[in-house]
Amino acid sequence: MNPILSQDKYAKKLIELMILASQQGASDLHLGVGKKPILRLDGKLIAINKEEIITPEIIAGFVSMLLNEQQQKYLMENKEIDFAFSLEDKVRFRINIFFQKGYLAIALRLIPTVIKTVEELHLPPILHAIANYNQGFFLAVGPAGQGKTTTLAAIVDEINHNRMDHIITIEDPIEYVYMPDRSMISQREVGEDTLTFNNALKSSLRQDPDVIMIGEMRDPESMAIALTAAETGHLVFSTLHTNSASQTIDRIIDSFDSAAQSQVRSQLATSLIGIVSQRLVPRINGGRIPVCEILIMNTAARNLIRENKIYQIDLVIETGLKEGMISLNRSLVDLIRKREISMETAELYSNNPSELRNLLS
Repeated sequence: MNPILSQDKYAKKLIELMILASQQGASDLHLGVGKKPILRLDGKLIAINKEEIITPEIIAGFVSMLLNEQQQKYLMENKEIDFAFSLEDKVRFRINIFFQKGYLAIALRLIPTVIKTVEELHLPPILHAIANYNQGFFLAVGPAGQGKTTTLAAIVDEINHNRMDHIITIEDPIEYVYMPDRSMISQREVGEDTLTFNNALKSSLRQDPDVIMIGEMRDPESMAIALTAAETGHLVFSTLHTNSASQTIDRIIDSFDSAAQSQVRSQLATSLIGIVSQRLVPRINGGRIPVCEILIMNTAARNLIRENKIYQIDLVIETGLKEGMISLNRSLVDLIRKREISMETAELYSNNPSELRNLLS
């Protein structure tokens, strides 16, 4: 656990900045030498002009307040460290401390203490159906900072409130903290509760889980274990940094050597239940709203994976509207018609602007 910040000048200033970031509704707080503290608000970086420029002494003070002796040693040896930090159980952060140009820097991602529902996040209602599955593999994908973990938290917490399951999460670090309701929840943090990510994933299969939430699939080994878990009667959730459902399937298959790819295609075709690919786009009235591409697996999609025709997955999504599927462009059009986002914003985020204009007309 992280030490409680002592009330010296560095601690007081860091607490002020953390509270300010929370009050302003920022997603991130950046602290680096030679710069003023910077907030990310609605996707844009904004300097806190009233604050002084951060010096090496100030950043070192912040780091010494955040890290215990063991963590400081790890930082010096590895040049970066990830961990979670709670400020009086009111504000929670995922923090990365790293070196740049020889100086320390800190990136703090704010994690809401309350897990929002699918409706509160403005996500498509079809995601409720995912919480009703007892077995299978579901992925939330997209670039960093686009709400993947938040989406999975909403689905997992829905299970927590409605089913008597054993939910295991494996994270590095733990982000959302779940309050057990009908389910029993075991949250494991790499470095604190387990030595390695893959050790925890392997062990989870011997801990009588019903649901396994993997913070991120990092390598072929974690992907293989996740697929096996889904095949053997578990509901598995995870994230990937990919841009679409079809790219996600390709990425998983291509992560394995050619001799194993046929088996992986077969496993995916059998166990995959869906993929949500999402971005957070600026709203007309301020703030951001998710735009989603959703693949819900059906017979056609499973056959395309088996036959290695992944490039045709987009067509399945386009024609699967009645099954709850939605393409990125249709999601954008829906937000334009609801006057949530502008046409200019939609075109900026669309992967096919001409198709977007055709759908609108």
